[in-house]
Amino acid sequence: MKIKCLIIDDEPLAVNVIKNYLQKIEDIELTDTFNNAIDALNFLKHHKVDVIFLDINMPVLDGLNFIKSLKEPPLIIITSAYTEYAIETYELDVLDYLVKPIEFPRFMNGLNKVYRRMDINQPASETSKSRPYLFIKIDKKKMKKVFLDEILVVESLKDYLKINTTNGRFLIHSTLSDFTNLLPSIDFIRIHRSYTISINKIDAVEGNSVEIDGIRYVIGRSYIDEVKDRILNSSI
Repeated sequence: MKIKCLIIDDEPLAVNVIKNYLQKIEDIELTDTFNNAIDALNFLKHHKVDVIFLDINMPVLDGLNFIKSLKEPPLIIITSAYTEYAIETYELDVLDYLVKPIEFPRFMNGLNKVYRRMDINQPASETSKSRPYLFIKIDKKKMKKVFLDEILVVESLKDYLKINTTNGRFLIHSTLSDFTNLLPSIDFIRIHRSYTISINKIDAVEGNSVEIDGIRYVIGRSYIDEVKDRILNSSI
């Protein structure tokens, strides 16, 4: 089942950016685009969508009042050139706030929130079977689904990351900080400026290092206290 999306933005270039990003992802269906919120409201009276990518500064009806006018709003991701509306939009329970110009890694951050929220909103019988996952861009066109419980170590290689999983290794263009922020902190921890690891995949702890899948990873000095509290139980 594909996730149905709508884009509402009066800037054609901004619409094209989001459209191009969505075209890279197989399980997304762009239902329509609108350059004003009035036409979008009329459309939503007869059509249902899962996600709306919404600009704020638009003529006649702005994005904030558009959200307030919806009785049962779908998931909303704001796409705005301005940051000053962020607090108000979160009070309206928007899922994410993307600031233009929107880079693809940040866009995927927001879209991964959609995947997680839609899993949560499934019936209990389906939720129990679901496994948290992320989609990562592994080449110019292909998006790869990676289950979080398969990730062993994420390693920084300058402008790239090597994601080591139980099903292979993948190279993506991102920073370690951005990718780590996508991962649930209860299961993952950054132990070095170059490494984020899965706590559940640690096989052994020795001195100031951990061993995962037969490889030893050193814990950085600036991370040692947090690592002690989280996984070493203050024993090193």
